[in-house]
Amino acid sequence: MWTSLPDFGTAILCATLVATAYTLAVALAAGSGRPRLLAAARSGTYGTVALVGVAVLVLAYAFVTHDFRIDYVARYSDRTMSTPWLIAALWGGQDGSLLWWLFLTALLSGACVWWLKGRYLELQPYVIATLMSVLIFVIVLMLFATNPFREITSGAPLDGTGLNYQLRNIYMIVHPPSLYVGFTACVVPFAFAIAALITGRLDNEWIIATRKWMLFAWVFLTIGNALGMLWAYEELGWGGYWAWDPVENASLLPWLTASAYLHSVMIQERRGMFKVWNVSLICLTFFLTYFGTFLTRSGLIASVHSFAQSGVGSFFLWYMGLIAATCTALIIYRAPMLRARGRFESVLSREYTFLINNWGLLSLTLFVAVATLWPALSEWLLNQKATLGPAFYNSFIPPVALVLIFLMGTAPLLGWRKTSKTLFYKSFTWPLATMAAAIGAHLALGARWGFAPFVESDPLFVTWLGLPLAWLQGKLPLITVGLVAFNLAVVAQEVVRGVRARRRKSDEGVATALVKLISKSRRRYGGYIVHVGVALMFLGFAGRSWGVEKEASLKPGEQLVIEEYELTYLGHRSDADREKTIDYADMAVKRHGQAVGRLSPAKFTYRSSPERPTSEVARYITVRNDLYVVVGMISGPTGMASFEVHVNPLVSFVWLGIALLLVGATIAMWPELSRQPVGALRYLRAFGSVVALLMLALLLTRTPAAAAAHEPSPQAFGANHRGTG
Repeated sequence: MWTSLPDFGTAILCATLVATAYTLAVALAAGSGRPRLLAAARSGTYGTVALVGVAVLVLAYAFVTHDFRIDYVARYSDRTMSTPWLIAALWGGQDGSLLWWLFLTALLSGACVWWLKGRYLELQPYVIATLMSVLIFVIVLMLFATNPFREITSGAPLDGTGLNYQLRNIYMIVHPPSLYVGFTACVVPFAFAIAALITGRLDNEWIIATRKWMLFAWVFLTIGNALGMLWAYEELGWGGYWAWDPVENASLLPWLTASAYLHSVMIQERRGMFKVWNVSLICLTFFLTYFGTFLTRSGLIASVHSFAQSGVGSFFLWYMGLIAATCTALIIYRAPMLRARGRFESVLSREYTFLINNWGLLSLTLFVAVATLWPALSEWLLNQKATLGPAFYNSFIPPVALVLIFLMGTAPLLGWRKTSKTLFYKSFTWPLATMAAAIGAHLALGARWGFAPFVESDPLFVTWLGLPLAWLQGKLPLITVGLVAFNLAVVAQEVVRGVRARRRKSDEGVATALVKLISKSRRRYGGYIVHVGVALMFLGFAGRSWGVEKEASLKPGEQLVIEEYELTYLGHRSDADREKTIDYADMAVKRHGQAVGRLSPAKFTYRSSPERPTSEVARYITVRNDLYVVVGMISGPTGMASFEVHVNPLVSFVWLGIALLLVGATIAMWPELSRQPVGALRYLRAFGSVVALLMLALLLTRTPAAAAAHEPSPQAFGANHRGTG
C-alpha cells in the first residue's frame, strides 16, 4: 500500500515499465512464429497507454492541489497560478516534459495499433515491438534520472517557486505540446521502417502505411515551430522571430529531413527508386528528434530555451548510439533488396530534381547540426569555445535555401523520366516571364516603395569566401522576389491548366471545377498550396533585409521618427496586481502624418523575482510592416524612458505563409473521397474552410500582451493593434 501520492506516481511508472516489457516480449514472440500472441501484444499496447495516462493525471492532480511534497511541483508552480498555467507547468520543466513525451508516444502508439487492425499482419509484431522499445527507454530514463514524482526528502515547502514568467504566455500552453506531437509522431514511420527492414518486406507496402503518418508529424513540427516563432516575437523583445538558437535549430533539423522524405517518397511510389533514401531519411528523422532532445536537456549547448543541466545526457548518448547502430546494420544487411528498380534517364526529369532537393535539404541539416554543436566541437578540437551567431547562419544558409526554392518551382514543370523540348518550353515560358517581370518591377519601383532591390551587407569573413557571400547577400532581396514570383506563377499555371482540362470535359463553372480538381487530386494540389505558403514565407523572410531599428531615450513630449511613423512619448504610469508591478510607457503613434492610436510597451516586475523584470512588447501591425516597440529603463523622477523601436517589413507574410502551408498539408492528408459517405465533397469544403479560418486566426491574430488589460480608456491601444495599410 502506498503511503503518499509521490510513491503512487512512481509505482505507476514501474507498472508501466512491466507492461511495456511484457508487450515487447509477446510482440517479438508473435513475429517469431506464434501469430496468436499478436492479439496479446495489441492488448498490452492499450494497457500501456492507460497506465501512462494515469501517471499524467496523477501529476496534473498534484499540480492542481499544490502537492509540494513532489519536487517537480514545488519547482514549477506556486499557489498564485491559475489552473491553465498549472496544467501548462506539466511540460514547463524537464521531468514533466519527459512524462508528457512518454504520454504522447504511448498515445500515438495506441492510435497506430488501433489503426492497423487486420492490416500489415506480417509487419505488425515488429511495429509494436519497436514502439514498445522506445517507450521502455523513456520510462527507464524517468525512473533512474528524471522522476517527475520524486519526493522532497526535507519536507514540503509552504509554497512553490512558480513557473518562469516568460513561459506564462498563451503559446506556452500550445507550443510545446504541438512540437512534442511532431517529435513523437515520428516514432510510427520509424517503427514501420524497422519492421520492413527486419521482415524484408521492402516494397511500397510500408511506404504507403507511413506516408500520412510522416505528413502528420511534419504538420505538427511546423505548427510547433511556428508557435515558437510567435512566442519569441512577442515575449523575448529582441525584434525578431528566429535567432538560430540551438533549441530552435534542434526543432528545425527533423523538419528538414521529414520534408526531404515527403518529396522522396513520391519517387519510390512512382518509379521504385530512392528506397535507400527513404528508409534512411525516416531513421534519420527519428534520430534527430532524440538528438534535439539531447541538446535541450544535456546542458551541452547553452540556450535561452534549454532546460537546466542534468545527468540525462549520457542516457541519450547511449540511446542515440543504439539507434544509429541498429539502423545502419539493418540497412547494410538489406542493401540488396533496397536496390532501385528504375534509373535516371535525364537530368531534366522530376526524379533528378528531387534528388538534388534531397541533397540540398540534407546539406542544410548537416550544416545546422555542425554549427549548433560548434561551441562544444571547438572546445574539444581547438581547446577554445567559439559560438556561431545569427550572422554566420544568415550568410551561408540563404543561398542554399533559395536554390531549394527554385527547385520547388521547377519540379512540377518537369516530366517523369525525361522532359521533351516542347514540354520544357511550354512549361517554363510563363513562370520565367513572370519572374523576369517581377525582377524588372522590383528594380524600377522597389526603392521608391521602400523595398530596395539591393541592400548593403558586410562580409562575415574577409576572405575569398566571405567577400562573395557578402556580395551575394546584398542581392538576395531581388533574387527572393524573383523566385517567389516564379513559384506563384508555377502553381497558378498548374491550377489553370487543371481547371481548363476539367471544363473541356464538362459544363462545370470555374469555382466548381477548381473545388473538384483539388478534391480529386488532394495530395498534388495540397502540395501546391504548401508551395504557395513556403513562397510567401520567404517573401516575409526577405523583409528582414529592409528592417530599420532605432534606440532613443525620450522625455515626456519628445518624439522619435522612424520610417513612416512618428512616435510621441506621452509619459509613464504604473499599476499593480497580486503578482507584479507594471510600468507603462504610453506613446501616441502617427503613420504618414495621420494619428493611428497609442501603444503602451511595459516593464513587468514580479514580486517573486524583482531582479529579473520582463519587457512587454507593443506593436502596430499592418500588411506592409510591424511597428515593434520595447521599453527599457523608466526613470520615475524625470519620466525619461529608453526605447528600442523596430520597423519589421512583411512579417505578416510569414504568418500567412505558415497558415497556407498548414491548410495545404491538411488537404493532402484528407482521406480518399471514394472512402467517404455521400456528401463528402461538401464536408471537405466545410472542413477546409474551418481549418483555414482557425490557422489564420491563430497565426495572424496576435494574442495581446498583459499590458492590454490595464489600458485606461476605450480609445487606448493595447499591446497589439492592427492597421489597414
